[in-house]
Amino acid sequence: MIAMQYSLLLPADYDMGTIDRRIAERGHLTDGFPGLAFKAYLHARKQGMPSTSDNLYAPFYLWNTTEGMNEFLCGPGFLGLTQSFGWPSVRTWSVWHAEMSQEVARAQYAMRETVLITPHADLSSLRRVESERSRELLSSRDILATVAGFEPTSWSLVRFQLWSKIPDRPLDGQAQIYGVGHVSTG
Repeated sequence: MIAMQYSLLLPADYDMGTIDRRIAERGHLTDGFPGLAFKAYLHARKQGMPSTSDNLYAPFYLWNTTEGMNEFLCGPGFLGLTQSFGWPSVRTWSVWHAEMSQEVARAQYAMRETVLITPHADLSSLRRVESERSRELLSSRDILATVAGFEPTSWSLVRFQLWSKIPDRPLDGQAQIYGVGHVSTG
């Protein structure tokens, strides 16, 4: 499995209703996409709920196969995005653990946390700890999906969850809360 996210930073005065309409009109196009576990159509607003310092459109994907990811990135959906918003950098993480409930489409919020991995860390131990942490999170009735993974270029790990309500966990500078406009599953 592989996790993927691109984040489009939008102007402070951008009409985020445009993003809401785009998700409403096009979100269903990735329903049933081959190789996709889920795609969460995420947004954050400079003003609103959840609040952030920037307006963002930042879909998060969990792929069962790299073939599915490649088909998407080389296909018309991603081409349309690049023609509308420019050429984004696409972050990817190798997945250590991922689970989702049957009710994943009910997600209303998401939280993504990225953490730098200490040089020379015991990756086997870190993988075990992060995977167990991810498993335990899914036992919360408010969490509908959880992903733990790592990226060895910048040596960072990702912790991602889809929530049925706004997360009640304290945030630090490494976490971002998003609203969810739609969830597609493969």
